[in-house]
Amino acid sequence: MPGCDADPAVLAWARRYTRHPQQFESQLQAVLPRLVYVQQVAERYDVAGEFVLLPWVESHFQPVPARRRRPAGMWQIMPVTAGAMGLRVDGHYDGRLDVPAAANAVMKLLEQYHDQFSDWRVADYAYNAGEFAIRRIVRTHGKPAEQPAIPHWPVRKVTREHLTKLLGIACVVREPERFNVSLPTLADEQHLVQTEIPRSMPVARAADHAGMSVEALKYLNPAFRSNMIDANVTSYLLLPAEHARRFRDALLEHASSSDDDLLSSVDSDAAADPVPGKKATRKTHTVKRGDNLWQIARDYSVNVSQLQRWNHLSSRTLKPGQTLTVSAPN
Repeated sequence: MPGCDADPAVLAWARRYTRHPQQFESQLQAVLPRLVYVQQVAERYDVAGEFVLLPWVESHFQPVPARRRRPAGMWQIMPVTAGAMGLRVDGHYDGRLDVPAAANAVMKLLEQYHDQFSDWRVADYAYNAGEFAIRRIVRTHGKPAEQPAIPHWPVRKVTREHLTKLLGIACVVREPERFNVSLPTLADEQHLVQTEIPRSMPVARAADHAGMSVEALKYLNPAFRSNMIDANVTSYLLLPAEHARRFRDALLEHASSSDDDLLSSVDSDAAADPVPGKKATRKTHTVKRGDNLWQIARDYSVNVSQLQRWNHLSSRTLKPGQTLTVSAPN
């Protein structure tokens, strides 16, 4: 997209962002893990690199919480737009604050805008003003010329300024020395990775497994609106690489100890059986409407993975009337 000298307003915003160089560098360093993650997603969709910085314009990469019908997340997505993008928003989970889900949805949307309008500037206008508003302008005025960099279209001032801000922050990243700033780097262990969660668990337990504070884990995974991570909603957490390794190791250790406890329990039951050859009574549960594996596992003090193994379940989908084994089979 157009560079620093494409328009005086672009250069003005670049200087405004870097008015206090050290403060700018600190702000950029703080959000760098999210920025780098978004960059990786953008590359998969072949979206113009400037859009990696779109959350800087929208929220400075902050996970803005939802308030009624207001936009939320670092992309500032409206609830109705989230539905059209395929992001789930309800009382327990807000996909607009799920960094991987929202980043993929936004990049897919930007890719569609570019396929439709063949101009990244217009794609940005559509992101801010809405696709249908931009379609009307295209029908009336045609597509914009390559110059000026900020198209003279009958759009709102905020929409024109949105593009100017995006090109302004991209200008700083393109020519940092021009503004007396140094761009930070990200250590490998700080890169954010999606980490599979095999079962639902309290946020506090997940944080303990990852070796992080609850606040740090929630900051990276703000989509969950309660203190419980529901594996039925999403199958991953977003964690720094070093903490992702600790989380996986803790899960493996926990699974191993759980299996050992289960085997000990079965052996003890067999030893206490007063009648040789008599088998322990198998416990079962009949699935009711609204049941899920996590709730059933909690009610019977077992693990979801055990329920899946005992009942040969390849997914977590249950049907009312289905009979499940909820204790160790003989």
